[in-house]
Amino acid sequence: MALLDNKPDVTVSPAPSARSLGGVGLGILASAAFGSSGTFATSLLQNDWSPTAIVTLRVTIATLVLAIPGIVALRGRWYLLRRSARSILLFGFIGVAGCQVAYFQALQHLSVGVALLLEYMAILLVVAWQWARHGHRPRRLTVAGSTLAVAGLVFVLDVFGDVKLDPIGVLWAVSAAVCLAIYFFIADGVDEELPSVTMSGASMGVGAITLIVFAAFGLIPMHGNTKDVTLAGHQFSFLVPVLGISLLAAALAYVLSVAAVRSLGAKVSSFVSLAEILFAVLYAWLLLNQVPTWAQGVGGLLVIAGVALVRADEMRDEDAPNFAPEPLATLDE
Repeated sequence: MALLDNKPDVTVSPAPSARSLGGVGLGILASAAFGSSGTFATSLLQNDWSPTAIVTLRVTIATLVLAIPGIVALRGRWYLLRRSARSILLFGFIGVAGCQVAYFQALQHLSVGVALLLEYMAILLVVAWQWARHGHRPRRLTVAGSTLAVAGLVFVLDVFGDVKLDPIGVLWAVSAAVCLAIYFFIADGVDEELPSVTMSGASMGVGAITLIVFAAFGLIPMHGNTKDVTLAGHQFSFLVPVLGISLLAAALAYVLSVAAVRSLGAKVSSFVSLAEILFAVLYAWLLLNQVPTWAQGVGGLLVIAGVALVRADEMRDEDAPNFAPEPLATLDE
């Protein structure tokens, strides 16, 4: 009879901080990519393009670009698409097509600032849903972070500059917020075996088909032209913003975003995505000469502080070690 060990064998689960840090990095990169869409779209809108035509072209080109990488990433595992068919359809219809159509419809009745602020209320919907559905009551840091983030958006978007509230526009903007919140939850619950590039490409394909069908039935306007656009005070071919909004702000952005949501979860990734607003302001400053005001600078700091508080709240749970002690002694006869 031998006493093998008289010390507890404590197993500590790997600290998720590295993965979390990587997820935040992916989220910021996704926000940087998404943030360029406003500047590219503005250059086309100034040349009488319809918003829905820009969105449709954006997701259609992105779908074609991601088709081959998405198929290669599957490695013949077509059953993953069948198993995730419901998520892909919902993601494409709601997260891609629905969210963008609702937002652009809201712009027909509201100022850009009010519409975008209402859409980004999705971050509060994520927290509220997790509280109501799963009993995840937000703690003080999350509440404080939410308050700071929303306050920051109010300053960044200069909502108090020229507010015009139309009930129909508010309804469309709130619909966009609901779609955005659903986007985070769908991405968070997708089969982990399904590659992000495949998920993004297939979902945008669904979104593209949806928008094309809507246009075919006259439900959304669809028109554009080939006039040169103005960026950073210079003339460029219309292909520059078209490719930019399709490759950078769609194909790359959605792949990074899905990967970030999988790493961080719906709540944290929804807050990190607020960085898109800051990048959008920066791009507009550099390429459209839309200089941000001091209020937008203050708002940016508030948004960053809010994201930091929510992230710190999440890390309180993640950093707690998972102790799994074995029996104090094992007898071997």
